[in-house]
This record gives sequence, C-alpha cells and structure tokens, in this order.
Amino acid sequence: MPFTTDDIDRIIEMAWEDRTTFEAIKYQFGISEQEVIMLMRTEIKPKSFKLWRKRVQGRKTKHEKLRDFQKGRFKCSRQKQITHNKISKR
Repeated sequence: MPFTTDDIDRIIEMAWEDRTTFEAIKYQFGISEQEVIMLMRTEIKPKSFKLWRKRVQGRKTKHEKLRDFQKGRFKCSRQKQITHNKISKR
C-alpha cells in the first residue's frame, strides 16, 4: 500500500512516541509491527534506526497486551490539572 509523504511522517512520529502502540499504528494505517520496522529501516538514517530499535525493543508501552493500563491515557497521580499547575505559572 503506497503511503503519502505525510502518512510516512506520521507513522515515523507514532513509532518514536513511547506510548503509541504498534496496534494503534496498525489500526490507523493497516500495517503490522514488522512493516513498521521495515518502513523505519528504509526511511530514517541507519544510526537513528539502531537507536529507535534499542529504544522500543521490549518496551511495555509499545504493545497493548504488555501495558499495565488498557484504556485511556497514563496520568501520574501527582500531576495537577493544568489550571492549578503552579510550575507552568512561574
């Protein structure tokens, strides 16, 4: 399936994001984890690919079945709502 340049950019961006699962990429673009790996291998620099593979290999958050949480976003229990965030108002 041929992808536009924008699609490829978005797939690469999603692949780099820690909390975006391969299943989410498959749902949105219809490509498997192996196809994402092949796309990353051909579209980014070899050194960047090696860093990315090292980063995502074995990472729980990249696979839905390995996650500690199933639905919704992860939110730290210590995180305040934006309107009450004192740090952002400094």
